[in-house]
Amino acid sequence: MRNPVAEQRVLIVDDEAKMRRVLELMLAQMDCRCFQASNGVEALALLDKQPVELIITDLKMPQLDGMELLRSLRKLGDETPVIVVTAFGTVESAVEAMRQGALDYLLRPFELGHLETVVRRALKIGRISRENRFLRQELDKGWGGLVGRSPAMQQVYEQIEQVADTPVGVLLLGETGTGKELVARAIHQASKRAENLFVPVNCAAIPADILESELFGHAKGAFTGAHRDRVGKFELAQGGTLFLDEIAEMDLGLQAKLLRVLQEKTLERVGSNRVIDLDIRIIAATNVDPAQAVEEGKLRPDLYYRLNVFSIRMPPLRQRQGDIPLLARHFLELHASELGYPCPEIQPQALAWMNEYPWPGNVRELENMMERVLVLTRGREPVGTAHLPGAQVPTTPFGQEANPKPETWSLAQQVADLEKRLIHRALEKTAGNKAEAARLLEISERSLWYKLKKYQL
Repeated sequence: MRNPVAEQRVLIVDDEAKMRRVLELMLAQMDCRCFQASNGVEALALLDKQPVELIITDLKMPQLDGMELLRSLRKLGDETPVIVVTAFGTVESAVEAMRQGALDYLLRPFELGHLETVVRRALKIGRISRENRFLRQELDKGWGGLVGRSPAMQQVYEQIEQVADTPVGVLLLGETGTGKELVARAIHQASKRAENLFVPVNCAAIPADILESELFGHAKGAFTGAHRDRVGKFELAQGGTLFLDEIAEMDLGLQAKLLRVLQEKTLERVGSNRVIDLDIRIIAATNVDPAQAVEEGKLRPDLYYRLNVFSIRMPPLRQRQGDIPLLARHFLELHASELGYPCPEIQPQALAWMNEYPWPGNVRELENMMERVLVLTRGREPVGTAHLPGAQVPTTPFGQEANPKPETWSLAQQVADLEKRLIHRALEKTAGNKAEAARLLEISERSLWYKLKKYQL
């Protein structure tokens, strides 16, 4: 069996069929899967349908030669590494090829050992380039490290240390905003897979009909709009870690396919019968009670047992009161640096209020509040209770009056009225951001959209 991490796709472009065959045989010894084109025109047409990790092209060819192929690729924004091979090598042509974006230049005849060195270097550079692009996208989202010294967090740290260096899957439990993705990243960084990618997927944020293709990839023509092959998140995470957030929100049919992939450690892209071996670690998370989700038919029991080899429960912020000053200071410093403001102090009254507040949105709500404080004060004055939304509001629970006098005794109507008020409150608090409102309400974004339509909000 081929190593699923090592196998790479290489396009060989040469007008001599014999030379293409020689290169294919050499590359097969390096676990490379080869595609062939006899000129630059054929190469561009093939690349439109089939992405590859490396292109090896002859310099002198009819129709579109190697140099023109290079120019066309870079003009299209294609950053695939290119090695130019020719029997007509000169210093001038080598310099020109490198100027046009070639990674390396080989003069025929060459030995297998030299070819292997050049190819492996090119594949490594290409992999690092792809990972850097992905990581830049991830870093743009912004995320801080784990912060906290409370006994509850010390237990989490111990569990991370226990499981990180093992191959077993992990199920993260806890309310929305408690930091489950941060823990997943910490497990990945402390594992032997840290040099490879950590790929997060929010199963609740992607419609069911798109999620399958997003996870498993698809072949060209698999469905309307599938104009070319696409690599899914599973393949992207090869050798690394795939984080499946809000797993209980996944469609039951897709859960069955996920279970099969986890059991067999292989997948087939949507619309393809080619089997791809997998070497990844799965970390899943949910903000609901998984046992209750199984009982309600929202989570397959066999998938739950498969994922729940080792579980870590994230404590809500209200159970981490000793960590609140540390977290508040951390977020103030983080966002003050981003915004270019000085970092203000926090007044004792404000800290006292934060320690008493129940934090329904957990750490995420605290971070958002500290960022809002900085926008209000620009870091020019200490953080007081006047800057904290809700600090001056009476402590009577929302939706509960001192002497309730219901207009109707219908429980369903009372629940509906309360739901509408809570949704309105959440949307006001998040300035209309439905994703954040759903997290605050501890429901999926899909459920929030349903309720908005149901109540005509």
